[in-house]
Amino acid sequence: MAGYFVCGFQVVFIGVHMPSYLKDQGLPSQVASYSLALIGLFNVFGSYASGLLGQRLPKRHILAAIYLARAIIISIFLLVPLSPTSVYVFSSAIGLLWLSTVPVTNAIVAQIFGLAHFSMLGGFVFFSHQIGSFMGVWLGGYLYDRTGSYDVVWFVSIALGVAAALVNLPIKESAIGRSPLAQAG
Repeated sequence: MAGYFVCGFQVVFIGVHMPSYLKDQGLPSQVASYSLALIGLFNVFGSYASGLLGQRLPKRHILAAIYLARAIIISIFLLVPLSPTSVYVFSSAIGLLWLSTVPVTNAIVAQIFGLAHFSMLGGFVFFSHQIGSFMGVWLGGYLYDRTGSYDVVWFVSIALGVAAALVNLPIKESAIGRSPLAQAG
């Protein structure tokens, strides 16, 4: 759930505040439009690839890699000179990781808890994503209003990415043992 919170925070902060960030940096509005389109396009490939990888590799390692890669990509984006090309490269890279957490997270929930109550448990996990989404959008706007910059929220997003990578590593992917009495109820 903690990782999914970070996922929501990062993707919705970027999706909502990226156009304003780019405008503030003096880039034309069509750069932001192309940026969001590239994120959507590459999201398709990244989500599919993570689902395939999740069938072959430990899902916790995939999730940790996704969150760490997001933190690294955001860091590089902030360090290189901003240009339409750097925005498009960033958008393509972050798009590959955009919702690539979804198939792997759902697979972990199903693997650990089974499918009997998957809809409810998946809903709880996704609720965490929604809380993170709210926080990413709200904090982005709030801190922008307070500081005149998105810098702090970018740094928070990087730190959260590292934290999510670390919190996913110790996940035990084995099914939770249940007593026969508990299964009957």
